[in-house]
Amino acid sequence: MDNQLAITEIEVLIKRATLVSLVLIVFILGWIFVLPKLQVSDPYVDSVLALKGDPIRGQDIFLYNCAGCHAWQASSQVGPSLQDVSQRKSEVKIIQQVIGGNTPPMPKFQPNVQEMADLLSYLETL
Repeated sequence: MDNQLAITEIEVLIKRATLVSLVLIVFILGWIFVLPKLQVSDPYVDSVLALKGDPIRGQDIFLYNCAGCHAWQASSQVGPSLQDVSQRKSEVKIIQQVIGGNTPPMPKFQPNVQEMADLLSYLETL
């Protein structure tokens, strides 16, 4: 009788452990796949991503606003090289970096949505 009670308790513990594991897996998958999509819900970011950028105009914006600190081929004076930046960072992260000014000494830059789309288009060519 004690053996059956011990087996039943073990089965209950296994079921609870399985349930907890499934809940953790669902939570982790939600964190990985859902949370990044929720962060895109910024109206400015959504507007930028809805536009097709012009890399030629983007180059002009880059040369005027960014090239003084960011090189695209070699190491630069102040900011990091932006060569292959679109492979290292998502479009959303690039937009947030540009408009946020959260990494001094980079100033906050507030391009309109078309200018930001153009700049993104140009950065993809680097």
